Amino acid sequence: MADGLLAGRRALVQGVANERSLCWGIARALHQAGAELCMTYQSERYRDHVEPLAAQLPGTFTAPLDLQRDAEITALAELLHERWGRLDVVVHGAAFARQEELRGEFAETSREGFLLAMDVSAYSLVALARATRPLLRAAGGGSIICLTYIGSTRVAMNYNVMGVAKAALEASVRYLANDFGPDGIRVNAISAGPVRTLASSAVRGVREHIAEVRDRSPLRHQTEPAEVGDAAVYLSSHLARGTTGQILFVDSGHHILGV
Repeated sequence: MADGLLAGRRALVQGVANERSLCWGIARALHQAGAELCMTYQSERYRDHVEPLAAQLPGTFTAPLDLQRDAEITALAELLHERWGRLDVVVHGAAFARQEELRGEFAETSREGFLLAMDVSAYSLVALARATRPLLRAAGGGSIICLTYIGSTRVAMNYNVMGVAKAALEASVRYLANDFGPDGIRVNAISAGPVRTLASSAVRGVREHIAEVRDRSPLRHQTEPAEVGDAAVYLSSHLARGTTGQILFVDSGHHILGV
């Protein structure tokens, strides 16, 4: 139990779409550890899903954030400055690719689909980190956490352009960690095993990927959002004060297998 580990910390959680989201598992864990939260929603369509979840975590408020709109990123940073004056944790969970790009051969990826996946899934971390950097600096340093997947370094069937975007995301983690380190800001990623979420449902064969982890991983256990949440609590706390630029695997050890 990590109750109180993050007492007094203030965290921004982006990426909650519904109760199955990995970022919802993170939000719950951060709140249980004592953090105050701001949860964002991409549009009015998602607001109806996010606000009832936020209501389950006392003291949490919500705000709009479309990471493809620089004006909304700036507005959110201003809101957080006015309300809190500082920020200790930023959680980035944005990822998207057109469904037609997540089937067949990667070589058939369209230019538009490639750029869209890169913008939403990789560049958005850079934009959000840059906008929240002054708030994290005001707290004397902090933690930025994003979500990745092993398809960034190994071929995962039908993951296609998302794998390439996740590779760019992981490279961004390392470069941001180097840029922000002098400010005491740590930047890391959690590579979770496959979980049935709104985002993963677009990838054909995700059920088979989940079964593979459950049946063959060293722990013989499929990944749960709560496990990802606990890893995020660690990365958000002083316990990870010497850790930055890293990819933390939370996949029951499946990534160590050769075949």
